[in-house]
Amino acid sequence: MFNTDTTTLNITAELLGLPHVAVTDIRVDRSIRKIIIKVKSTEEIIPCRECGKPTQGHGLGRPLQFRHLPILGQETIIEITPRRGRCEHCDGNPTTTEKSEWYTEKSKFTKAYEQHLLFELVNSTMADVSRKADVDYHLIEDLVNRYIETEIDYSTIKALGVLGIDEISLKKGYQDFVTLITYRIHEKVHILGIVKGREKAGITAFLSKIPQVLHKTIQAVCCDLYDGYMNACKAVFKDTIPIIADRFHVRKLYGKSLIQLRKAELKRLKKELTPEAYAALKPAIALLRKLKDYFTEEEKPIVETLFSLSPKLKLAYQFSRDLSGLFDSHITPEEAKEKMTEWIDQVSHSKLKCFNQFIKTLVKYQEPISHYFRFWCKL
Repeated sequence: MFNTDTTTLNITAELLGLPHVAVTDIRVDRSIRKIIIKVKSTEEIIPCRECGKPTQGHGLGRPLQFRHLPILGQETIIEITPRRGRCEHCDGNPTTTEKSEWYTEKSKFTKAYEQHLLFELVNSTMADVSRKADVDYHLIEDLVNRYIETEIDYSTIKALGVLGIDEISLKKGYQDFVTLITYRIHEKVHILGIVKGREKAGITAFLSKIPQVLHKTIQAVCCDLYDGYMNACKAVFKDTIPIIADRFHVRKLYGKSLIQLRKAELKRLKKELTPEAYAALKPAIALLRKLKDYFTEEEKPIVETLFSLSPKLKLAYQFSRDLSGLFDSHITPEEAKEKMTEWIDQVSHSKLKCFNQFIKTLVKYQEPISHYFRFWCKL
């Protein structure tokens, strides 16, 4: 027997982010941690699917359930029983089942939850998201394919703000990608579309379809340092719209330098130290694997035991913290360029080799990286 009850939680349609509905009932199934929220439409008319004119009430359709964004960590289901209407203006008096803008009838999710899943795919895979969200893999695959095939109604978009371009790896370890295009306006991120692959040609074709009237509303384009994305933006927007290097991708690159040095130093220490002495370093190693930019007062003595044995590793982490601190600074692009040049000089004179490849990247993409400091508050 399910442990269910009806609760008097004051959850409004506005809180759920669902337009033109009212909440009629809330049921909590505590045995499976699921909340079922029943809603009804507040629209006054049901337009005919043939002529678009108002129809007369003609009963109810079958109840529909859609998974929505979780509430208090519990899976949330929205249930609606759409009304039906009969048209008195069309031959044969066809019936129409009302539809709401917050769901697609063939989907298992609300549009808000669909976008949540797509954002979760960034820097992840469909298998990972399927497991974490407890959603069938094929449902996520169908969702991605549907967004690839959907034509965008640009007439509903008034401004694009900052465009975002992110790759999604469909399968771990395979060169199988799609590209997620988003736009941020009024501090809210919306999905614009998904492009199959990540090649310049496909991205260029997608961006070229954006109406010219909306070009004027694009403040910048934010993407990683992949040349395919940057060259596509340059091909379409020329020099009229600045390209911003994604800060977190930059962080990942110099973090990779730290990982390589850490592995090399740990390999050296494992050979030089006794098994007991090396085992004592495990708490410090665990902290360094988290790639934290800053350590708490309690953590500092732990990592210092490892840093005392590897001054090279300590210095590398200090350079990493310095660069992260630079990205946290509210400075101008010009000041950022100066500080990046100073950082490169300091690293070069330190004789550390682990940042060599990253420094080449930093020099090559200094312009888009420095643009971050002009738009950081909008990202």
